Amino acid sequence: MKRRMSTPLTVSLTVALIAISGLCAAQVTNKPVLTLDGAKQIIAAAASYAMTKAGTAAIAIVDDGGNLIALELLDNTFPAAANISIGKARTAAIFKKPTLTFEDTVNKGRTSMTTLKDFTPLQGGVPIEVHGKVVGAIGVSGAANAQEDQQVAMAGASAASRFASQGGGSVSSPAPISSSTPVVYFDKNQVDASFAKGAILYPGDGHNYQVHTSRRDKPGQVEVHTLDADVIYVLQGDATFITGGTLLDGKTIAPNEIRGMQLNDGDTRHIAQGDVIIVPHGVPHWFKEVAEPFLYLTVKVR
Repeated sequence: MKRRMSTPLTVSLTVALIAISGLCAAQVTNKPVLTLDGAKQIIAAAASYAMTKAGTAAIAIVDDGGNLIALELLDNTFPAAANISIGKARTAAIFKKPTLTFEDTVNKGRTSMTTLKDFTPLQGGVPIEVHGKVVGAIGVSGAANAQEDQQVAMAGASAASRFASQGGGSVSSPAPISSSTPVVYFDKNQVDASFAKGAILYPGDGHNYQVHTSRRDKPGQVEVHTLDADVIYVLQGDATFITGGTLLDGKTIAPNEIRGMQLNDGDTRHIAQGDVIIVPHGVPHWFKEVAEPFLYLTVKVR
């Protein structure tokens, strides 16, 4: 039987095909995917937060291409809110930015953006991220006001950090902490120095908590942390502390952080040395008055 010899051209084509195959394989990567089950869990988290407010909202979840996965209307939500929520979600997904960004841009004069197709520049649309990748978005409409639309959307998006895009959107399991994890220690001098200026004593280093040596010499803004719960222990001084209610002029100043100055209703407490108060994530809170210096240890739990 004759053996066919490879010509230089045959060898070159073979090498080229192998190289192309390797390149194609390298270009195929795994990415998290937002599933129906995951979308339902995000809607449930957003709806739960909405019920602490006006109790009405249309909540839409889309994938990273802006395609609708799930939609829910809470009781007494006006019908048009459904399409508006879908538009907000789609805009946040395909541009990978909160729609609040575009509303601010339009309000500053760039009205030509409103001519874009399938574009809804109204706050209340927030991208959903898993492991740093945008896998979709949530859109909310029909709450008490635009700021509340945004807050409900942020509450739903933040819930995605607790989900894994595996097994149909199951809840992710936290990474186990090895027994070899080092103990972190700060002596009294370090703690006192940190309280003197008000600082982050321990940034967490990858764990789901931080420790802040918080100091206030005057009242602050209304705060909403969409991911972090605050466990507060008062060490010195006293303050008038308001929790709950509705933040009317909230602005997103950083990822998962909202600030404002107008808070309606809420529970007012006088807190002083030795008191402990726990503020769940998503709950507005405000140090309305403080007796300086007001020192408190804050453990932020995500």
